[in-house]
Amino acid sequence: MNAERENNRLPLRAGAMLLLAIAVVCLGLGIHQLTTSGEDPDAGLKAAGQSAQAAAESEKQQEQATSSKSPSSSTAPAADTEGVPELCVLNAGNVTGLAGSVSKELTAAGFKVGETANLSTSSVSENTIFYSPEQEEAAKKVAAAVPGGAALNPRPTAFTRCPEGLPVVVVSR
Repeated sequence: MNAERENNRLPLRAGAMLLLAIAVVCLGLGIHQLTTSGEDPDAGLKAAGQSAQAAAESEKQQEQATSSKSPSSSTAPAADTEGVPELCVLNAGNVTGLAGSVSKELTAAGFKVGETANLSTSSVSENTIFYSPEQEEAAKKVAAAVPGGAALNPRPTAFTRCPEGLPVVVVSR
């Protein structure tokens, strides 16, 4: 009777040993991957972003050079900035330097820009101007001057950045 019991356990032991061997092999492969992969996984993404940014800057410089050479080129008329409070341009996208370039364009259009910074949020997916009820008309003036346009949204009570000014959150051009 003991021999019969021992025969019934043999397949279970073999299965357990097989599973243990597979687990050891997987663990070994995982450790090998971690120790031999010295590359930064984001390095490729960063390099692609930098080359795209360099291409965009080069294209912008070419456009500026072309427009400065043409005698018939005219500058954009200054926007009506009366009654517009100081702007806070916040970059919520993944384009490096976007807030700075948009700030320069808004300053060139006649608006006063105070703060230029990054904003870490995933809740804003398009260029947006947050305004309080008394700032709605000013927000419309600024939206017309933002490159690529901007949506107008009432300022959420949880949004505490730029308390006295008009926050312009940019995500793309």
